[in-house]
Order: sequence, then C-alpha cells, then structure tokens
Amino acid sequence: MTVTLDINAEEPRWGDLDPLARSAIDATLAHLGHDPACFEVSLLACDDARIKGLNAGFRDKDKATNVLSWPAWDLSAETPGAMPEEPETGTPEEPEALGDIALAYETCLREAGEQGKPFADHVTHLVVHSVLHLLGYDHETDEDAALMEKTEVAILATMGIADPYAGDESEPVAPATGAD
Repeated sequence: MTVTLDINAEEPRWGDLDPLARSAIDATLAHLGHDPACFEVSLLACDDARIKGLNAGFRDKDKATNVLSWPAWDLSAETPGAMPEEPETGTPEEPEALGDIALAYETCLREAGEQGKPFADHVTHLVVHSVLHLLGYDHETDEDAALMEKTEVAILATMGIADPYAGDESEPVAPATGAD
C-alpha cells in the first residue's frame, strides 16, 4: 500500500509528479517505521510566483523558495537533536493527514542545474526533506540539522540517490513557520 497523495498541479511544467512524490513520501515513512497507507499528504505543484506569495504570507520572506511545508501537528522534539514525537497513525481506510507541501518549479529547476544534479533527484530530496518537516524534524539547531540531514541521506540512499549535502555549503530548505 502507498500514501494517500492529493496533488494540486497548478504549474503544468511539473508534468506527472505523482510517481516521484509518492515514492519519496513512501520511502520516508517506511524508513521511519510507518505504514505509508495510513497517512495522507497534500502537495501543491506551483510556480515561483505562487510560492513567493505563500512565503511572504507565512514566513514574511518576499521571495520565491524551492519548497514550503505545513505540518498538521507539531511533533518537534523539545530537546535539540532528539527524535520528534511519533505521529498519530490512521488506517488505510481513514489515513491521518500529515500536512501540506508546496514545490516551486522554476526554483527547483534552477537549483538542480546550479548544483549539477538531476532534476528528479533534487525534487525527490526536497519531498523527503518536506515530509520530515511534516513529521517534526527541523534544522533550527546544529543538533537538529545533523539528525535531519543524516535521516535524509539514509532515505535517499535507499532510493539510489547520492548524498545531497556532499560538498554543499548552502543552507537547508526551511519549513513554513507559523503555519502549524
């Protein structure tokens, strides 16, 4: 069984994002010991203009970004570097909503090119990263960032995708704070 995935494809250049997003979400949930069929995620496949508005509205940052996430629950750990709380688990018949993700096409495409990474690998990484945000992972402290990055690298390795942080000194992507 697989995650219940609701994609709002506003930007047609994304094409069929379902297989890529579904495999990234399923791999993330399974890696953490969860049955993907017991969860639901909503994904907005948009453009830079749309995500810029969302970023301004939710994070007071008037610029486009690659991805935003809005967790349904605050599962964050109270101690830096500790594992987040476990999410409530639904059933395949009534999956538990984890939250919402928005991806911006132009920014993701530009970043993949700048980093010399296949577009699909970069987007897969961003979906894994966002699902971890939905599950309470963050990178606000060095300890939290280390846990999150280690988890991302392990999940991506199971999918045959190289470590996205190898040689990368850029800042990790951020959640949409205040939207929990």
